[in-house]
Amino acid sequence: MFIKPDYNLKNIYEINFNELKEQGIKCIMLDLDSTVMQSKSSEFTQKTIEWFNTFINDFEVAIVSNNTQKEYIEKASKIAPCRVIGKANKPNPKIAKKYLDEIGVKPSEAVMVGDRPLTDILVGKFLGCKTILVGSINPNENIPTKLVRALERSTIRS
Repeated sequence: MFIKPDYNLKNIYEINFNELKEQGIKCIMLDLDSTVMQSKSSEFTQKTIEWFNTFINDFEVAIVSNNTQKEYIEKASKIAPCRVIGKANKPNPKIAKKYLDEIGVKPSEAVMVGDRPLTDILVGKFLGCKTILVGSINPNENIPTKLVRALERSTIRS
């Protein structure tokens, strides 16, 4: 099986929000760990906070994470500039679809951004959203994580 994201970018900071607006995108769903926050760190970098501030007022924004740790999601929720949804069970689209329904946005008006093809990009494809695959926000990932990431990215078709 091959997955083709609509955009394949180096990192979140390369996302062109004006282009998304021009395409009618109203909602941005973001993965948490390794996409907007270093995995298990429970904190955003100053650069990421400034990045959020460039688009947070122009879109409905939510972080949609597979993380099941209640305390971790609560901590992220307290510091995030948007809603944080845990236990998303990606690539199952049920939780993300429920969120879109709650805010009254059609999947075709949303984009899913994440670092994992087999969870983040696949959930976006199942929903009918635009998808943006990004590299990890953590340049110093451990070797097992880098290997898993390389294997997962072998499913991508450019």
